[in-house]
Parts: sequence; structure tokens; C-alpha cells
Amino acid sequence: MAPQPKRVRDSQTVISHLMYLTDANPVGHVHGGVVMRMVDEVAGICAARHAGCPVVTMAIDSMSFHSPIYVGNLVTVKASVNYVGRTSIEVGVRVEAEDILTGQVTHANSAYLVYVALDENGQPAEVPPLIAETPEEERHTRDGKARQEERLRRRREDEARHGQECPI
Repeated sequence: MAPQPKRVRDSQTVISHLMYLTDANPVGHVHGGVVMRMVDEVAGICAARHAGCPVVTMAIDSMSFHSPIYVGNLVTVKASVNYVGRTSIEVGVRVEAEDILTGQVTHANSAYLVYVALDENGQPAEVPPLIAETPEEERHTRDGKARQEERLRRRREDEARHGQECPI
């Protein structure tokens, strides 16, 4: 039986964390790896909520750092499902850094991640279709589908170039 469709809002996920000295480099900027871990964590939760089963990260399609994050900033990471395939889920993530003393919020980072749902045997599992309810969600779904088609095109090229099946 096919999984029941889910709305984008059913799996949206937000986490916030205050940045400390242990998160930063010697000049007080938060390490990119700290941000990347938060991004993967919130996106993984979002994907698992949509799938209703465990998921694994298959790709970080892109990650753009727009502005630095500083010690003392409250970092909020927001994730939404953009697109689903048969077993894969693309999640879009937005990272915001807030100066908690002034209230100024800065768009610090964006990313697209792809997850594959797993069944009880660790094999790819079918995921619920996505219901896009707003024009913005519909645009995200169209854009996500185009990114997935580009990923698959690159995968076929890699397989042809290397003469073997690519692992993802």
C-alpha cells in the first residue's frame, strides 16, 4: 500500500541554539562545521518526519554561507521538504543568526540536502507524496524537481565516465 500524502507543514522543523566560544574559531566566527552539523540535524529530522521512518543523508546539494555567525548569536535553523521522489526527499534549510541584544536577524546560510528513507532492513523505502498548498510551496517543489533531475543527470554522467554504477 502506498504511503498517504503529507503536507509541507506536517514535517517542517525548527531548532535554535546559542553559539558559545566552543563553537568558534580564534576570531569569534562560528565554525562552518558547527553550522553544517545543525543543518544536517534539522534537515534529517524534517525528512524523517515526512518519511515516517529512518533516513540517511545522501547529498548536500549546495550550502551557501551568506554572512558570519558570531559567538553569542542565537542560531535558528528552519527546514522544509521541497520535493520527494520515490524513496528520496529534498529538504531546504535556512539558517538565521540573531543578535539577542539588538534583535537583528541575519540570513546566514542556506542549503539543500537529500535523504533516502530506509525500511526495517536498511533498504530504500517508498516515501509519502508531498502536498504543496501555497504558490511558494509549489515553486519550491518545481525547483526541487529540477535540482533532482540535474543530480540524476550528473550521476548518469559519472557512471558513464567511470564505467560503473555510482553508489548513490
